[in-house]
Amino acid sequence: MKPGLLILVLILTGCAGNRPLPVLGEVPKFQLTAQTGDTFDRGSLVGHVWVADFIFTTCPGPCPRMSSQMRQVQTATANTPDVKLVSFTVDPAHDTPPVLAAYAKHFLAEPGRWYFLTGAQNSLNDLGLNGFKLNAVDGSLDHSTRFVLVDRAARIRGYYASSDDDFMKRLLDDLRQVEREKPQPTL
Repeated sequence: MKPGLLILVLILTGCAGNRPLPVLGEVPKFQLTAQTGDTFDRGSLVGHVWVADFIFTTCPGPCPRMSSQMRQVQTATANTPDVKLVSFTVDPAHDTPPVLAAYAKHFLAEPGRWYFLTGAQNSLNDLGLNGFKLNAVDGSLDHSTRFVLVDRAARIRGYYASSDDDFMKRLLDDLRQVEREKPQPTL
């Protein structure tokens, strides 16, 4: 390839920008309880880009690592307070609002930005299986270790395996891309 043509290709490739992220689904309406004891629903997140995961507070395995990674997302987005973080419990029998509040404090969750949600097992199960298409909340405590990127209109835009070496960079890059998108009408 001639040097001039190579330069032109590189310039055009650089100008093309990122391809839009696909819409992989939509988070259904839900009503749960936050670590504060307040009712929290999907409407509280409309208009915000957010990252979600499923954890439980007595988890001896991946949950502490995932919560540390979520804290890294909180730190990396400190200058964009409109970005919200949501951790759904898979152990609603144990993870009451006071238990979630203590867990949130341990991971230095910023109030008003990072929410820990609990509620009826059947509601969380429906959300985990049918909404996020990740896992059941059926008392087994088995759950996905993926993070989910959700746009301002509650549409799922990406899944990120927390065990992948480059997942944090990809998640943050995609999050910034979704932030730059023209806001969708509110639902």
